[in-house]
Amino acid sequence: MSNRLAAEQSPYLLQHKDNPVDWYPWGEAAFEKARREDKPIFLSVGYSTCHWCHVMEHESFESPSVAEMLNEHFVSIKVDREERPDVDRVYMTFVQVTTGSGGWPMSVWLTPSLEPFYGGTYFPPTSRWGRPGFVEVLEEIARVWRDDREKVVQSGKAIVERLRSLGGATGAAVVPGTDALDAAVREFAASFDARRGGFGAAPKFPRPSELLFLLREHRRTRATEPRDMVLATLRAMALGGMRDHLGGGFHRYSVDADWRVPHFEKMLYDQAQLTLAYLETAQLAGDRFFAAVAADTLAYVRRDLTNPEGGFYSAEDADSVPPERAHEAAPHKSEGPFYIWLDEEIGRALGPDADFFRLRYGVLPDGNAPFDPQNEFAHKNLLYTARSVEEIARMTGHPAEEVASALDRARATLLAVRSTRPRPHLDDKILTAWNGLMIAAFARAARVLENGDAYLADARRAAAFVRARLWRAADETLLRRFRQGEAAVEGYAEDYAYLTFGLLELFQADGDPAWLEWALALQRRLDGLFRDPADGGWYSTTGKDASVLLRLKEEYDGAEPAASSVAVLNLLTLSHLAGSIPNAPTPNSQPLGVAELGIGSSYHEPIAHAFAMFGASASMRGRAVPMMLAALSTYYAGMPQIVLVGEREAPDTQALAAVVRQHYLPTAVVVPVTGAHQQVLARLLPWTAALTARGGQATAYVCGDFACHAPTTSPDDLDAQLREL
Repeated sequence: MSNRLAAEQSPYLLQHKDNPVDWYPWGEAAFEKARREDKPIFLSVGYSTCHWCHVMEHESFESPSVAEMLNEHFVSIKVDREERPDVDRVYMTFVQVTTGSGGWPMSVWLTPSLEPFYGGTYFPPTSRWGRPGFVEVLEEIARVWRDDREKVVQSGKAIVERLRSLGGATGAAVVPGTDALDAAVREFAASFDARRGGFGAAPKFPRPSELLFLLREHRRTRATEPRDMVLATLRAMALGGMRDHLGGGFHRYSVDADWRVPHFEKMLYDQAQLTLAYLETAQLAGDRFFAAVAADTLAYVRRDLTNPEGGFYSAEDADSVPPERAHEAAPHKSEGPFYIWLDEEIGRALGPDADFFRLRYGVLPDGNAPFDPQNEFAHKNLLYTARSVEEIARMTGHPAEEVASALDRARATLLAVRSTRPRPHLDDKILTAWNGLMIAAFARAARVLENGDAYLADARRAAAFVRARLWRAADETLLRRFRQGEAAVEGYAEDYAYLTFGLLELFQADGDPAWLEWALALQRRLDGLFRDPADGGWYSTTGKDASVLLRLKEEYDGAEPAASSVAVLNLLTLSHLAGSIPNAPTPNSQPLGVAELGIGSSYHEPIAHAFAMFGASASMRGRAVPMMLAALSTYYAGMPQIVLVGEREAPDTQALAAVVRQHYLPTAVVVPVTGAHQQVLARLLPWTAALTARGGQATAYVCGDFACHAPTTSPDDLDAQLREL
């Protein structure tokens, strides 16, 4: 029989609906049972595409004997961290503080009052690998709860108070100077892997906020070192096994230092942020390679992660059923079989094109996977770019064009073959925050890549989906999750901030003031619900849910950037669109007092206070807050404005837009002005009313350092003006 999770919408919770564990979702029913029966709570947190979550389920939660112990001594609660990041953050903070590390699955034991007193991540069923066994942990916690309960309860209360103190004010309201930016670049350089790209040793994670910061620092200072670190890292990632060379997109991370061996799950937020990094690098380097990677990634999202109505799904799993076991009644899933190949499979499918493919992607007769012979990857091939097309042409004596054509055919053929295999699980919930990032990526592609209309259409459809399905216009409330017709969970700060970011990018791509108007409304709600006017920054939650013990401010820019970091970038853009612009910033090596930042409008005060709140982290551990540093770099670099007046489809407008596309101007704000939107836009942005087309032709206005060049209808003149920025 199914347990209570069968009534939930979360794909992760539904994966556990047939466990013999008497699972509860997070909520009052579980809390009341724990209080009534005076039992500790076992809280298990994960997500549906988490490999080790699957392992722990199979080893422990599917076991009748483990379930019997859980059901007798504990109240068991299952939480989807992607649906409820507020719950996840509280207990992950506890696990990290008490154990020094964190991850998923997360296992935490709580008092009936929800205070944590013991926790960790994955526990094997019995002791091994230096980890205590899950059954032994359960037995010991049950004993301690029975014999020494008061000590446990007091410990839980003390821990919560300690955690609450971590979110206090950090000192004087001082905004870091440019020396903090310089120090952060040095910090990245010290950990940069010059031979293989990326930062640090294995495992290597894509962390696009690091790359976006370094790109901005290159543009601000013209120093080559930040640029070179980004170019090397993005090239290595794109050539390595972390990229899906058949279907497009990127896997979650590389388990080795060479970017060869991926952890195979694919997350929407990675696709969005990496696309932005590749698009910016394509502009910076003028290299079609980076643009092609971005386009390939967007093609994957469009094909495999897009809802028929236009929203974007969350993720694809690392695990799948090996093709040779697909006929079994209950086949066991494992990591990666959807993506790996026997040499004979490739030869059989590709015929005369096979040798070109083998040379290109490092395919070996006995496999290239660097695993123990007992591992199921043995004798199989993980695809990575081993040789260039030109090198293969020299080796084989065939023209490079012929080699490239053969490789195109081979990829299409193997993608078709792969599509007949059992697919990894698709997490088909649609999250507002992650959709905001993906909208931004498609909208930026519409501005950066040629033939951008299709990308713009994708961004518009996704934004329209979120507005129709996840936005309650009556009370201006965002909902976080949509799945199978149901929208639920009131949005968190990241939902408001990320969606605002996506809408500002969309407005800059198509000029429709409706997107700007919505972005302004979202920013008002973000400030009203989440902003800390005393100490700066934005809390992750509203604080209304009493079951979430701590109201935290996320600071770390990890796989996803902190809401406060994105909010500051949004406010910087809005201040140059709809606000009064403060005095021009002067690059200062020394910190500035908040009052020196030109506070005056409603936008500048939260910007200044956020910079000040994160100042200590920015100055002492810049690698922890790269997106906030990207915002600080943007502030000191200045934000030029580029206004293009003309119909988007008109050839003369497109000629001017093509010039803008060729320049890497990461802090510039682009404002398209079309006839259909001119009146509404003038109401939102009064300063645009005087910017009109000259002589009936598309006209560009370029402003920087609070002075404007003469309007121009000439692409050559526009190019010259942009070179001066």
